[in-house]
Amino acid sequence: MGKFCAKLRTVVLRCRNGDFMKTEETILGNFKLEYPLENLAPLDQILFLDIETTGFLAASSTLYLIGCAYYTEGNWIIRQWFAQTPDEEAELLKAFFDFSTHFSYLIHYNGNTFDLPFLQSKAAKHGIAWNYGHMEGLDIYRRVTPYKNFLKLPNCKLKTVEAFLGIRREDGYNGGELIQVYIDYTTSHDYNLYHTLLLHNSDDIKGMLEALPILSYYDLFNCDIKARKVQANYYTDLHGVPRKELILSLVFASPLPVPVSFMGRSCHFKGEGYEGVLIVPIYEEEMKYFYANYKNYYYLPTEDMAIHKSISSFVDKEYRQQANASNCYTRKLSLFLPQWEILVEPFFKREYKSTDLFFELTDEIKKNRDLFSKYASHILNFMAKPE
Repeated sequence: MGKFCAKLRTVVLRCRNGDFMKTEETILGNFKLEYPLENLAPLDQILFLDIETTGFLAASSTLYLIGCAYYTEGNWIIRQWFAQTPDEEAELLKAFFDFSTHFSYLIHYNGNTFDLPFLQSKAAKHGIAWNYGHMEGLDIYRRVTPYKNFLKLPNCKLKTVEAFLGIRREDGYNGGELIQVYIDYTTSHDYNLYHTLLLHNSDDIKGMLEALPILSYYDLFNCDIKARKVQANYYTDLHGVPRKELILSLVFASPLPVPVSFMGRSCHFKGEGYEGVLIVPIYEEEMKYFYANYKNYYYLPTEDMAIHKSISSFVDKEYRQQANASNCYTRKLSLFLPQWEILVEPFFKREYKSTDLFFELTDEIKKNRDLFSKYASHILNFMAKPE
């Protein structure tokens, strides 16, 4: 993590039992956020959180380290509360809880599943009242996970996301490997073991800070996209079949830190920085528009279409029959674009039972840039979902 120029200072707090609990503070100099975090909350109101324990179950394991990061006077600072023995667990909690009251926004990595329930369980065990209801929360892990396949990630662990973003860390341990390290420390108080424990937690917190740009992919699917340019392209595929496609040039709310390319739903997306291109097939064929209330229509077999009963007097009875849901339609030959929910009406289908939906690419729609911006978001969100 060479971007950081760290300055360490140690604060020793006296616990109620007379022992001393170490509190470390590390000033991260020369660090600049690569994501517009201020759009979520004022920077000095945001607190990052990560904890270290001797197991996954609060009832049978010890909380020995709470780490956080916060912004003050132009610098990001990491503060770590460390329990030199399991007996300091309650003091550890109280120190962090008191500190957290100064913040209104809490950011963590999979904290909704582990960190926060663990802290609440430990607080209940020690009879400590803690309510973080005054804080809005953001779980980076939960925001990234729905787009794992889109980003071609094997999983969404913090180290995996760091590797995707090109972030390097000093620490070579995982949390499970450090359990024995902490047990050894409680008997030896070896500084090297202490440093190893703090380094792992510190790197996790630094990793969260540096991994914030991963949220730009969440923004890609959940914030407004602007279609800057829309054009049609005509080409012949490898089999000599003429094809048509819609090319949308896009501008994003926040920059993508790593270029991405993805194909899905017969569409193709490429994005880098603030800009991207989305290619969607245009279908030139005959499709059907199905009327909603088929009881009010007659089907004309020779014409293969339905007409409303109000004009049925123009058709002999022998050439018409009561329409049903599957034949109550009119046909149209035109240019169509796919949609997977009803974004544009009227919508067309190839057949009644088909789940594929389309809308006509009319001259009016071709001029509607706002609609194409919404359409780009619609396409991207369905590309990211499993088919």
